[in-house]
Amino acid sequence: MKKEYKLESLIYYSKAFAGKTHILETSSKDIQKKLDEMAKEGWRLVSTDATDFGIGMYFYLYFERDSNF
Repeated sequence: MKKEYKLESLIYYSKAFAGKTHILETSSKDIQKKLDEMAKEGWRLVSTDATDFGIGMYFYLYFERDSNF
């Protein structure tokens, strides 16, 4: 059986007067929502990565699932 792979990227920007943990709080909710959404479609999370660039924080979620073709 073949595998399908998919990358989902989420980007968050720092806000000057928000608390220190605002990216963590917002991203945790959004990432959980994305995980639930992808799981309903049969995708499994196989890897993650994150990087920052200036005021942005980039999260990469790598998924796979069994392919039917």
